[in-house]
This record gives sequence, structure tokens and C-alpha cells, in this order.
Amino acid sequence: MPRRFLRSLSAGGLVLGTLFFAASLTPSLIPRTYLVQGALSGACFAAGYGIGVAWRWLWRYMELPEPRDRYLRAIKISAAFICTAIATGFLWQSSAWQNSIRAMMGLAPVTRAHSIEICLIAIVSFLALILLARLFTIVVRRLSHLAESFMPPRVARVIGISAAIVLFWTVANGFLLQTALHAIDSTYAELDGLFEPEQERPAEPFVTGSSASLLSWNELGRTGRRFIASGPTAAQIGALTEKPALSPIRVYAGLPAGETAGQRAKLALEELKRVGGFDRSILVVITPTGTGWVDPSAIDSLEYLHDGDVASVAMQYSYLSSPLSLIIEPDYGAEAARALFSVVYAYWTSLPKNHRPKLYLHGLSLGAMNSERSANFFEIIGDPIQGAVWSGPPFESSVWRQITEARNLGTPVWLPRFGDGSMFRFMNQNGSSVPADAPWGPVRIVYLQYASDAITFFDYRDAYRRPVWMYAPRGPDVSPQLRWFPVVTMLQLAFDMAVANSAPMGYGHVFAPEHYVDAWLDVTAPEGWAADRVARLKEHLIHRSGR
Repeated sequence: MPRRFLRSLSAGGLVLGTLFFAASLTPSLIPRTYLVQGALSGACFAAGYGIGVAWRWLWRYMELPEPRDRYLRAIKISAAFICTAIATGFLWQSSAWQNSIRAMMGLAPVTRAHSIEICLIAIVSFLALILLARLFTIVVRRLSHLAESFMPPRVARVIGISAAIVLFWTVANGFLLQTALHAIDSTYAELDGLFEPEQERPAEPFVTGSSASLLSWNELGRTGRRFIASGPTAAQIGALTEKPALSPIRVYAGLPAGETAGQRAKLALEELKRVGGFDRSILVVITPTGTGWVDPSAIDSLEYLHDGDVASVAMQYSYLSSPLSLIIEPDYGAEAARALFSVVYAYWTSLPKNHRPKLYLHGLSLGAMNSERSANFFEIIGDPIQGAVWSGPPFESSVWRQITEARNLGTPVWLPRFGDGSMFRFMNQNGSSVPADAPWGPVRIVYLQYASDAITFFDYRDAYRRPVWMYAPRGPDVSPQLRWFPVVTMLQLAFDMAVANSAPMGYGHVFAPEHYVDAWLDVTAPEGWAADRVARLKEHLIHRSGR
């Protein structure tokens, strides 16, 4: 059977698959372990093999001339030697390519290429995909054979292919995907319900989750309890700022708090009113990531900048991670984000303008995209919010994409400038593309993004055209050795999305507290923050984050 299987493989497919395998070893945006590299290389080999087989079929179908048998064998042997040499050379060079990314991110270099491990994992991945493709072919033949009994052969073949696609898509998307999602969701739900010993129920009555709260401690979920318990106290803030401070207000409604997004949103609003959230100077509506997590660096930095005079409210909408939710269901959470913002905004607009807090939005990753969608600018134009900080906006974010595509001529896609910068600005590790003294308008929105973040810069069109961000000048955290290859680059970036959170802080999809400080300084413009005080705050937050 192994010999028959090897003989059944297409020579042209193997040649192109090997070239795709070699190209997959080149660097992309995120450093890869040998496990990830092996899976990626296997997927790329399978993609190249499939294209090679399709090209061979098309060549024969069009009845184009083919080499004679005596030349064909020599061509195959020569191609095999050339491809093997290319693959070997690329494997030998792969550790140096990975180190080119690691050096830019301040990581220690790898000393081994793990060539054997990569090849073994790639072979397993390739075989799994090839067997799946052959199963599809068998189904097509069976369905076509059944259809031939009552229609012409070529029409039957088209019907067979179409029916097989529908069948496979239904099984994969309807049964397998839903079963997998249910299993993952159930696992995360059980994990979310676990109580961590170090997070005790708050004793203070004006803290969410306390005995006096409208939301019980178990209804917050694991991520909600962590969000409530991890905030700085008034004493901690005052010790750093050397000024009187308040204890920040944090409200969180977990999935167990209500069956529908509307129910959870109303509970969150009532809890926010109960604890005095609308009496603070700053109010932030936070849309969490897919798992319900709120980046502590994002909200801690704002609370320190405003001496604790900040209230924030967040609501969970999922247990799934953002990359998984983004690929499978990009609209996940938009309804929940809209529900929370609507009730908060409706109550906020009912208050006197001189007796209400400044209203801001925040979201990270999938939370940034859903936070974008939560506020319809046409609905709030008469009484707008004051601004937003959106970090790591996914590539599906519509507002982000429109502004990026309409950027000023000559500004890079990874740090664009839009118009005069009075409403939208972009920031990365090196700050903003807009001069610090440039005036803001009444609404201030900052996108915090890193050029090495595939969740932001992935695009399905990368399969057939070179991404704009790969042209010079490149982002400060993008390897100069990164090259574009058809299909392969798109697959590399797809795998980069899956491991974007494995990057060190300040790169990929992991945002550093000092960059959040810069973003909130720009958006909220707190008074009394000279350069030396800002530097001390950044150092404190870096230490607090454990970096």
C-alpha cells in the first residue's frame, strides 16, 4: 500500500509542493516553534501539491503537447534533485531566518533548526490533507456515477463536484465545526467558572461582586473576577502620583449574569449607577476580547493618569479566543457590544452635560472591532462621545480599514495618517505619525497597532498579491528578510494569527503598558503629567505587568 500510494502521487504536484514547503521556512511576522513550523510547512506542501495536480489536469484537458517519455524521466529526475537541494538549503537557513525576527523582538536566538522534527510533522500534516482530498475525489466519482444514469457525463461530473462541495461544507461547517465549537465553548465555560483562591469576594459594598452588588461574585466569571480584583487601589495610585486619589470603579457582567445580551447590559448599567460610575470624571465602555479578558495594562494606565477618578464597565459575550472567533464567526460579540453601549449611552445623554463624565470606548483585538461597531456615528453625532482607544484592530474592522485605505499619500499602511489627524490617529512603539502639537477635534480616536500583528494585517488577498505593508519603508518590528510568495505568505500570516499572543510584550498582538500610556495621554489629555512623571508611571506599569 505505501508503494502504491507513493506511485499514485503526481510528480508535478510534488515539485510545486516542495517549492511551497521551502518557501514556508522563510520568516513572517511572528517567531515560530518547530511544531508550528512543521504544521505550516505541511499545509503549504499540500497547497502546492494541489495546485500542481490541478495544473497538470488542466494541461491534459486542453490537450497541450507533452514531453516524450524518454525526456520526461530525465525532467522528473532533474526536478527532484533541484527541489531536494532547494528544500535542504532552506531548512539549513531556517534558523537564521527565525533569528532575524527574534533579534528585532529582543529574544534570544535559536541554535537549532529542528529540521528532522519539522519534516516529520510536515509529512504527517501533508498526508492528512492529501487523504482528505482523496476522500473528496472518491465522493465526487460516486456522485457523478449516480448522476450519469439520467444525464450526460459532463453534466453529471459538474453535478457530482457541486454536490460533494455542498456535502463536505455541510459536514465540516454544520456538524464538525459546531461540535468542536460546543466542546471548546463548554471547556472554557467550565474554566471560567473556577474560583481562584487568591481572588476573594470583595467586602466593600460599592464593589461589583460584593454582597450588596446586583451582580454576584460567581456571575462575573473567571475573567470578570480577575478584572475586578486586579485594579489598583487609591493608596497605590496616590503613592505613585503623590496626589490624593480615588479607588477606580470597575463593573463587569459575565455570561452567567443573564441569558441575553440585553439582560446583561441592563444589569451592568444598574450596577454602574449603584456604585456611582456616572459621578466620575471619566467613564469607559470596554468591549473585552473573545474570552472576556480585559487587558489590565490598558485600564490600569488610564486609572493612574486620572488619579483613580475613572469608572469602567465591560460585558462578556463569549468564551472563545479572539483569533478563533475572528476566523469562524467575525460578527461574534457585535450584538453584545451594541447592547451595552446603547444602554450606557442612553442614560449618559439623559444627564446634564456639565454633570456627567467624559465618555470613552476601548477594546482590544476582537473587542476593538466590536467596540467600533457598537457606536453608530450617525446616531451619536448630535451628542458625541469624547473618544476611543482601540488596540490591535482585526483586519475585518470596517472603520479601521476605511480610514487606512483613505490614508494620506506617502504614509505607510502600518502607521498611516488620516487627514489632518484631528479625529483619527495611529500609534505604534514609536508613537504617533501626527506631530504632538497638532490640534485635536472634539472626538479623539487612537488606533494602537504593531506592524508585526498578523491579526491586524492579515488579508485573504495576500494569496495572490503582495501586501502593501511589505513595501519600503517597513514597520520597525518587521524582518527585512520577509519575502512574499503566492499562497504561502497568506498561510504564514494565518498561522501567525494563531500564535500572535506568543510574541513578547510590545510586539505582535501583545500590547505594552507604556504604549497604552501614550495613547490615553493623547486621547484624554490629563493635566500635570510632565515627561519625568510619565516616565516614572511607565516604569511602574512595566513592573506591574511582570515584564
